[in-house]
Amino acid sequence: MKRALIGGILGLVTFGSVYGLAASLNLATDSLGAAETTVAACQAGQLTATYTSSYSSTLPGYQVGTVTVTGLASTCYSKAYKITLFGAGNTSLGEATGTTPASGTSFAATFSPTVSAASVTGVGVVVSG
Repeated sequence: MKRALIGGILGLVTFGSVYGLAASLNLATDSLGAAETTVAACQAGQLTATYTSSYSSTLPGYQVGTVTVTGLASTCYSKAYKITLFGAGNTSLGEATGTTPASGTSFAATFSPTVSAASVTGVGVVVSG
């Protein structure tokens, strides 16, 4: 009887603690947390990401060192970005982060180290903030 009572009390304390922590999450459109919320895009138009490859004798082969993103709207100025180059199975081959410019419709991100162009199967761009 005593064990059942102690087990019940511990269960209530644990549930109350977890519930209290979850209730304290403050979600807004500029933050992420353990809940669902609708996050508005900073622009309605499409961003286009392109890269050019250059030959490297150290790889050896062609490499991607820079990705250029075009189609940036003024509503996405001065926001954080992350560009990911993906390979087979959607594995990340490399990432570049930074802040979008305060003006203009395009920006370039540099990858260091460079990535083998033959391995790239996709490019992902996330603008947040």
